[in-house]
Amino acid sequence: MTLPSATTRHLFFTGKGGVGKTSLSCATGLALAEAGKRVLIVSTDPASNLDEVLGVSLGAQPTAIPKAAGLFALNIDPEASARDYRERMVAPYRGILPVAAIASMEEQFSGACTVEIAAFDEFSKLLGQPQATAEFDHVVFDTAPTGHTLRLLTLPSAWSEFIASSDSGASCLGPLAGLEKQKALYAATVARLCDPASTAVILVSRPDISALREADRTRTELVELGVSNLQLAINGLFSTDRTDDAIATAMMQRADAALAAIPLGLSSLPRTVTPFLPLGTVGLSALRRMAHPDRLPLPTPGETATTTLPGPLSALVDEIAKAGRGVIMAMGKGGVGKTTVAAAIAMALAKRGFPVQLSTTDPAAHVEAAVGESIAHLSVSRIDPAAEIALYTAEVLAKAGSNLDPNGRAMLEEDLRSPCTEEIAVFRAFARAVDAGKEGFVVLDTAPTGHTILLLDAAESYHREVLRTQGDMPEAVRNLLPRLRDANYTKVLIVTLPEATPVHEAERLQADLARAKIHPYAWVINQSLLASGTLNPLLAQRGRYEISFIRRVADQLSSRSALIPWLPVPPVGPKGLAQLTDRIDAT
Repeated sequence: MTLPSATTRHLFFTGKGGVGKTSLSCATGLALAEAGKRVLIVSTDPASNLDEVLGVSLGAQPTAIPKAAGLFALNIDPEASARDYRERMVAPYRGILPVAAIASMEEQFSGACTVEIAAFDEFSKLLGQPQATAEFDHVVFDTAPTGHTLRLLTLPSAWSEFIASSDSGASCLGPLAGLEKQKALYAATVARLCDPASTAVILVSRPDISALREADRTRTELVELGVSNLQLAINGLFSTDRTDDAIATAMMQRADAALAAIPLGLSSLPRTVTPFLPLGTVGLSALRRMAHPDRLPLPTPGETATTTLPGPLSALVDEIAKAGRGVIMAMGKGGVGKTTVAAAIAMALAKRGFPVQLSTTDPAAHVEAAVGESIAHLSVSRIDPAAEIALYTAEVLAKAGSNLDPNGRAMLEEDLRSPCTEEIAVFRAFARAVDAGKEGFVVLDTAPTGHTILLLDAAESYHREVLRTQGDMPEAVRNLLPRLRDANYTKVLIVTLPEATPVHEAERLQADLARAKIHPYAWVINQSLLASGTLNPLLAQRGRYEISFIRRVADQLSSRSALIPWLPVPPVGPKGLAQLTDRIDAT
């Protein structure tokens, strides 16, 4: 069996970014529909590409998928949900309260917490209210990358506890009456998530050590939440009978080693394996091939493809090094290799004698593992949300809490327990990291696209939040946006793969950045089989598939680009990372 089994009404697909959750969830939904079921696919990812994979424009209401009878899909749009939620909370008071009071309420509902809780409201309706999806036999949730998914799944308990412990009637989310009404719905959502007869969670992973570790971490946290009906789906397993190609041999050996070392907790789960597909997974025909890989047309041996390839990453490092200091930000869709690219650039700059700080705002990043060992002039760090929350809370209580009576201090402490505090605390740490670019190089491995944009957009809501809690606006925060917009200070590298979805996601990211007046310095195309020199027919077929995406990046999307081949030696540790910044003649 190549697709997960669907013995429950609700199916959740989750896993590390880039493992193929969307394509696998869509292929499973399509197979169920073609078996005579009515199926709804729901994306809860802020950076959803469900529209692209299914080939139809989607909104917040179920849309029938053309040429796939019985299959429907919708996108939960967090921003639109937030606008609706805000108006729902404020509208009853218009014409009753003074204009200034209405404006204050609207401000309270403009933070990141509101976006999160509003999106969760929509999600809860689909899962916690049976009548909302009564017309469907199955509801398939294509969830966001791991960190966001776990936050989404833990929200019911987190917000229920926050509501239950709140007695002041106000928080960063505004009047709590709106949330109080949702308690029964949240409780039903939690119950449905934890009911093995109703809900199954499919942990999607590539046959890759880091992806499998992430899947096991997710498994552990889900079990702690009470979710017990779990499956493992291995996506993109390559195999071949030929052993005369170094790239093909390395790809098989790497997958075999990863699966041989699969964590014990994962190894006991029911497992399905979907093979490597050389022609991508966009469109209904490609999704059907995932269910029936035997129908894949055989590649033509000996067929070659030629195109002018972008230069190596080393050329970008040469240009970046000329400034002697500044901030380099690796941005892009989850799973494209931002951590690897950021670590390689940081190490290359450190080897040239520059002081370099490598850091991440991604809760699921593994920059320490990528670097592997201590390197002169290079310091590695991670923005730890728990530590930043403790620091920020202590500062606010010391400043604003010292002059409050016990009731006032209790209200302030309650407010600081809200999820908004994490957004603010992490944002301050991000600003401090950017500020350090004055003294040397700072290389930031940033979070997946949706989270990164929320982080960059947080400046305005941050200012309101610190005023509300009587916190300080540090100089680093005041200077953040001007520095991000200064091309001489900050160089944004958009990292992508030579595939349809990662390139289109990166294109949308570039448009979002342009609206924020931030212009990328260069694009980096990672893990190219075309540039690897492989002669294996299946992998060479995939290489030919890459050409149109490489050309789009190099000819239309960026005036400066670099191409990194798929490497037989994993790019981990100093020697492995050095391959990315060595000059490689890939023609």
